[in-house]
Amino acid sequence: MLRRILTLMTVLFAAFSLQGAMAESPVYTKLFSNLAVDGYDPVAYFTDGAPLKGKKQFSYEFNGAEWRFYSAENLEAFKSDPEAYAPQYGGYCAWAVSQNYIARGNPKNWSIVDGKLYLNYNNEIQSRWEQDIPSFIELANTNWPGVIDK
Repeated sequence: MLRRILTLMTVLFAAFSLQGAMAESPVYTKLFSNLAVDGYDPVAYFTDGAPLKGKKQFSYEFNGAEWRFYSAENLEAFKSDPEAYAPQYGGYCAWAVSQNYIARGNPKNWSIVDGKLYLNYNNEIQSRWEQDIPSFIELANTNWPGVIDK
Protein backbone atom coordinates (compact mmCIF):
# COMPACT_ATOMS: atom_id res chain seq x y z
CA MET A 1 0.00 0.00 0.00
CA LEU A 2 2.77 2.42 0.95
CA ARG A 3 4.57 1.58 -2.30
CA ARG A 4 1.46 2.54 -4.32
CA ILE A 5 1.10 5.84 -2.47
CA LEU A 6 4.78 6.67 -3.06
CA THR A 7 4.47 5.77 -6.75
CA LEU A 8 1.37 7.95 -7.11
CA MET A 9 3.09 10.84 -5.34
CA THR A 10 6.10 10.50 -7.66
CA VAL A 11 3.87 10.51 -10.76
CA LEU A 12 1.94 13.56 -9.54
CA PHE A 13 5.14 15.42 -8.64
CA ALA A 14 6.56 14.69 -12.11
CA ALA A 15 3.35 15.86 -13.79
CA PHE A 16 3.28 19.13 -11.87
CA SER A 17 6.99 19.70 -12.41
CA LEU A 18 6.61 19.10 -16.14
CA GLN A 19 3.62 21.44 -16.29
CA GLY A 20 5.62 24.20 -14.61
CA ALA A 21 8.52 23.75 -17.04
CA MET A 22 6.31 23.98 -20.11
CA ALA A 23 4.94 27.20 -21.58
CA GLU A 24 1.22 27.68 -21.08
CA SER A 25 -1.10 26.65 -23.88
CA PRO A 26 -2.53 29.42 -26.05
CA VAL A 27 -5.98 28.08 -25.11
CA TYR A 28 -6.98 27.64 -21.47
CA THR A 29 -7.81 24.05 -20.55
CA LYS A 30 -7.92 22.45 -17.13
CA LEU A 31 -5.09 20.20 -15.97
CA PHE A 32 -5.45 16.76 -17.58
CA SER A 33 -8.11 18.08 -19.98
CA ASN A 34 -8.04 19.35 -23.54
CA LEU A 35 -11.47 21.01 -23.49
CA ALA A 36 -11.62 24.69 -24.38
CA VAL A 37 -14.13 26.85 -22.45
CA ASP A 38 -14.69 23.89 -20.08
CA GLY A 39 -16.73 22.23 -22.82
CA TYR A 40 -19.14 25.15 -23.28
CA ASP A 41 -20.20 26.19 -26.78
CA PRO A 42 -18.51 29.51 -27.66
CA VAL A 43 -20.99 30.20 -30.46
CA ALA A 44 -23.96 29.98 -28.07
CA TYR A 45 -22.86 33.16 -26.29
CA PHE A 46 -23.54 35.01 -29.55
CA THR A 47 -26.60 33.10 -30.79
CA ASP A 48 -28.38 32.28 -27.52
CA GLY A 49 -26.95 34.95 -25.24
CA ALA A 50 -26.06 32.30 -22.68
CA PRO A 51 -23.41 29.68 -21.95
CA LEU A 52 -24.62 26.27 -23.17
CA LYS A 53 -22.73 23.03 -22.60
CA GLY A 54 -21.41 21.55 -25.81
CA LYS A 55 -22.01 17.94 -26.82
CA LYS A 56 -19.27 15.44 -27.55
CA GLN A 57 -20.74 14.56 -30.95
CA PHE A 58 -20.27 18.19 -32.04
CA SER A 59 -16.53 18.52 -31.38
CA TYR A 60 -13.78 20.28 -33.31
CA GLU A 61 -10.02 20.57 -32.84
CA PHE A 62 -8.74 24.14 -33.07
CA ASN A 63 -5.60 25.81 -31.75
CA GLY A 64 -4.51 22.67 -29.89
CA ALA A 65 -7.75 22.20 -27.94
CA GLU A 66 -11.06 20.39 -28.31
CA TRP A 67 -14.04 22.71 -28.70
CA ARG A 68 -17.58 21.44 -28.16
CA PHE A 69 -20.84 22.82 -29.50
CA TYR A 70 -24.48 22.57 -28.56
CA SER A 71 -25.62 21.94 -32.13
CA ALA A 72 -24.34 21.03 -35.58
CA GLU A 73 -25.21 24.56 -36.73
CA ASN A 74 -23.00 26.11 -34.06
CA LEU A 75 -20.18 23.72 -34.94
CA GLU A 76 -20.39 24.75 -38.60
CA ALA A 77 -20.47 28.45 -37.70
CA PHE A 78 -17.31 28.03 -35.62
CA LYS A 79 -15.55 26.00 -38.31
CA SER A 80 -16.26 28.71 -40.88
CA ASP A 81 -14.75 31.49 -38.68
CA PRO A 82 -13.25 30.29 -35.37
CA GLU A 83 -11.62 33.63 -34.59
CA ALA A 84 -15.05 35.30 -34.59
CA TYR A 85 -16.34 33.01 -31.81
CA ALA A 86 -13.36 31.86 -29.75
CA PRO A 87 -12.94 33.82 -26.53
CA GLN A 88 -10.23 36.44 -26.49
CA TYR A 89 -6.88 35.58 -24.91
CA GLY A 90 -7.46 31.88 -25.43
CA GLY A 91 -10.23 31.77 -22.85
CA TYR A 92 -7.96 32.92 -20.01
CA CYS A 93 -9.42 35.54 -17.67
CA ALA A 94 -9.41 38.82 -19.61
CA TRP A 95 -8.96 40.94 -16.48
CA ALA A 96 -5.97 38.82 -15.37
CA VAL A 97 -4.35 39.23 -18.80
CA SER A 98 -4.84 42.99 -18.47
CA GLN A 99 -2.89 42.76 -15.19
CA ASN A 100 -0.12 40.82 -16.99
CA TYR A 101 -0.76 37.34 -15.58
CA ILE A 102 -2.99 34.44 -16.51
CA ALA A 103 -5.85 32.80 -14.66
CA ARG A 104 -8.71 30.50 -15.51
CA GLY A 105 -11.51 31.98 -17.55
CA ASN A 106 -14.87 30.88 -16.19
CA PRO A 107 -17.47 30.23 -18.91
CA LYS A 108 -20.20 31.51 -16.59
CA ASN A 109 -18.49 34.90 -16.20
CA TRP A 110 -18.55 36.37 -19.65
CA SER A 111 -19.25 39.43 -21.73
CA ILE A 112 -19.39 40.29 -25.39
CA VAL A 113 -17.76 43.62 -26.22
CA ASP A 114 -17.59 44.94 -29.79
CA GLY A 115 -18.45 41.49 -31.12
CA LYS A 116 -15.78 39.65 -29.11
CA LEU A 117 -16.19 37.17 -26.27
CA TYR A 118 -14.32 37.74 -23.00
CA LEU A 119 -14.22 35.44 -19.97
CA ASN A 120 -13.41 36.37 -16.38
CA TYR A 121 -12.32 34.34 -13.37
CA ASN A 122 -15.37 34.85 -11.11
CA ASN A 123 -18.10 37.35 -10.17
CA GLU A 124 -15.75 39.61 -8.19
CA ILE A 125 -13.24 39.84 -11.03
CA GLN A 126 -16.01 40.39 -13.56
CA SER A 127 -17.19 43.36 -11.47
CA ARG A 128 -13.68 44.81 -11.60
CA TRP A 129 -13.59 44.18 -15.36
CA GLU A 130 -16.88 46.01 -15.86
CA GLN A 131 -15.54 49.15 -14.15
CA ASP A 132 -13.37 50.05 -17.17
CA ILE A 133 -13.66 47.46 -19.94
CA PRO A 134 -12.05 49.58 -22.71
CA SER A 135 -8.91 50.25 -20.66
CA PHE A 136 -8.63 46.63 -19.56
CA ILE A 137 -8.98 45.43 -23.16
CA GLU A 138 -6.26 47.85 -24.24
CA LEU A 139 -3.93 46.58 -21.49
CA ALA A 140 -4.75 42.94 -22.20
CA ASN A 141 -4.13 43.40 -25.94
CA THR A 142 -0.70 44.81 -25.08
CA ASN A 143 0.11 41.86 -22.78
CA TRP A 144 -1.23 39.10 -25.04
CA PRO A 145 0.22 36.64 -26.04
CA GLY A 146 3.51 37.36 -24.23
CA VAL A 147 1.88 36.83 -20.85
CA ILE A 148 1.52 33.08 -21.47
CA ASP A 149 5.30 32.71 -21.75
CA LYS A 150 5.98 34.09 -18.25
